[in-house]
Amino acid sequence: MLRKHQILSLASSSNPQRNLNVNSLKLFGFSPLFSSTSTSTNPSASLDSSLTSELPDIPSWVSKQNTGTQPSGDDDFVIPSLATWIENHPKVRLFPTKKPETPVEKITKILKCPYPSPEIVVQALNASDLSVSDVSVDQLLKRFSNSWISAYGVFIWAKTQSGYTHTPELYNFMVDVLGKAKMFDLLLDLIEEMKQLKGYINLDTIFKVMRRLANARRFSEAIEVFRRIEELGVEKDVMALNGLLDALVKGDGVEHACEAFVELKECIPLNSSTFNILVHGFCKARRLSDARKILNEMNEQGFQPCTVSFTCFIEAYCREKDFRNVDAILDEMKEKGCRPNAVTYTIIMHARGKAGEIGKALEVYEMMKKDSCLPDSSFYGSLIFILSKAGRLKDADEIFEDMVKQGVKPNALTYNTMISSSCGHSLEEKALKLLKRMEEDSCKPDISTYAPLLKMCCRKKRMKVLNFLLSHMLNNDVSIDHTTYTLLVRGLCNSGKLEQACAFFEEMVLKGMIPKGSICTMLVEKLEKEDMIEAKQKVQELVPNVKEPKITV
Repeated sequence: MLRKHQILSLASSSNPQRNLNVNSLKLFGFSPLFSSTSTSTNPSASLDSSLTSELPDIPSWVSKQNTGTQPSGDDDFVIPSLATWIENHPKVRLFPTKKPETPVEKITKILKCPYPSPEIVVQALNASDLSVSDVSVDQLLKRFSNSWISAYGVFIWAKTQSGYTHTPELYNFMVDVLGKAKMFDLLLDLIEEMKQLKGYINLDTIFKVMRRLANARRFSEAIEVFRRIEELGVEKDVMALNGLLDALVKGDGVEHACEAFVELKECIPLNSSTFNILVHGFCKARRLSDARKILNEMNEQGFQPCTVSFTCFIEAYCREKDFRNVDAILDEMKEKGCRPNAVTYTIIMHARGKAGEIGKALEVYEMMKKDSCLPDSSFYGSLIFILSKAGRLKDADEIFEDMVKQGVKPNALTYNTMISSSCGHSLEEKALKLLKRMEEDSCKPDISTYAPLLKMCCRKKRMKVLNFLLSHMLNNDVSIDHTTYTLLVRGLCNSGKLEQACAFFEEMVLKGMIPKGSICTMLVEKLEKEDMIEAKQKVQELVPNVKEPKITV
């Protein structure tokens, strides 16, 4: 952990008006903490020409228009200290090269094309010389998890090949992909198919279905799935009930969760988690009096409110920046013998930091030490976030290195926080080195890792690095989702890269993702301004309801 003099140093610099007492500094052995680091700004070394572009092909309806734009020097720029890593990173080849392609690359190339239906995907795969024995179906499904047509096409294609059977885990993964895409008719058909296979449906399957239905605000259907749970071969017990209530609460349906609770509590033995889920739901909905009623009922049923119960109230008051009541709840917890845990302290510290009270946030760390509560990766990640948000980047770096020294391994969330902060402050080299370090630590990146990096590349017009990142995503089986396509189209539009913006826009639409109206309008207006009339018309054909740009006289 950070020593006390380090925490005092952090706290004092958060409030320049409040200096620490000189004697206190001597007592705790104060010394300067953070040394500055320099960032390289040397010209880039060029990348090997074998780097294959991950950007989608520029559509012919854009490329044949002479826009008069020329690539800038930024397009090919790569920071020298990272050039070797980027150059030597495995590329996913999507176009013919002299090197032989692996089966996974061949199928990836097929699946990158847009298809109107899973059946056409199956036809394309059947027309290839590939079989399911050549590839990992699990890897392909993960790689295209945000393109349900491609994923479901692979799933059907593999299933129809002789000698191959999907595992229950792959069926469950496909259930989640279809649920995320809101393809509920296909999802329910798949559940019926799993039912016939005997033993393929488990509690995890039911959780996925209920969660996806609740997220789509189809609360009554989620409850109906629970009612049918025994028909599907799963026991209707308290774990299943808690899964239903949790799905409804997280889908902002606490009222439906309460109704289901009233209906089912007499026939299913409850536990403390059942009540805590409802307490959390009402606190989340800012209905604290209802949350208190659940707490009282919890007591009446013989379950003592615990740290989780009180932390729900603390989170609600933190959301309102009502720190007086936060302190009151902490006192109540201690009176009832409930010790705050790392989650409790993380919530309080994060709220203090977001309220601009950095000194108070850092004091939470001291409270933890007094209570012998060890910080976890989430606590450190939150502390890094609030310090970075306050512009205290050197302090955040020190915390990041200190957590490693304390034996707390950074997870994806920690790295994502550091990368996002670096990108937000245009520290390109630092952000990419963090991605490299993440790779070296065998910490798997996710879509949240790449989003700020892609956004920064668009802003800085780093097309070669953008290609590298997209290839890096594919190698890590991270699928581009709706939000990321939107980010790319908007970012490339703002940077004047209209050809690339159109390419991503077309790929997005042809994958069945509906762009937001604001993105469509933005692209049309930019194309109109650059007199790219044919491209503008094509965008309007792809999404017919795009508004015409306003003409000012």
